Amino acid sequence: MLTHRAIWDALDALAERHGFTASGLARIAGLDATAFNKSKRVSKDGRERWPSTESLAKVLEATGESFDQFVSRGTYLQLPSTSRTASVPLLGLAQAGTGGFFDSAGHPAGQGWDEVELPNVAAEGMYALEVSGDSMEPLYREGDRVVVAPGEMVRRGDRVVVRTRNGEVIIKLLARQTARTIELHSINPAYAPRIVPVADVEWMARITWASQ
Repeated sequence: MLTHRAIWDALDALAERHGFTASGLARIAGLDATAFNKSKRVSKDGRERWPSTESLAKVLEATGESFDQFVSRGTYLQLPSTSRTASVPLLGLAQAGTGGFFDSAGHPAGQGWDEVELPNVAAEGMYALEVSGDSMEPLYREGDRVVVAPGEMVRRGDRVVVRTRNGEVIIKLLARQTARTIELHSINPAYAPRIVPVADVEWMARITWASQ
């Protein structure tokens, strides 16, 4: 099921995908500009406030996204403890750039991988990375685990893992891609966008799921 944090993270992610702030997203949906402000998400007495189904319907109509896209693009899901689990290879993001852990297509290779049990969201060939740093907050926080699908098609607006030819491995949002460059955005506004020449990219893979 969706948690309070998940639904608001998903709204923030939706706004980012379409180049809006939370206020801008509310405006294009015909809502009050403050409807999605962070101050509106928890009441003064500490009670969690949720966006209405009407508000969600309006933003999805305004952005042209389906509800499935809304909940699946890198958002957090809190699944029942009775859900089946799957074991996938796990590696820390800081380790991923040291070499020897991936083949040329971005699949796990070599020694040093751990394993983690996750709800059964992973297909064959997928693996998990443990997030470090704060560039993707509040969507992904330090210690969160993201499930990566190296064989899936990557599209604009997807959360991705990118490995450059100099060995750097980063988690970003794919904002734009041309024949010559890719533009990568962080969720945290403290980090500027990065323009990376396609020739400098060894591989790029889509993030399909995340867990706390």
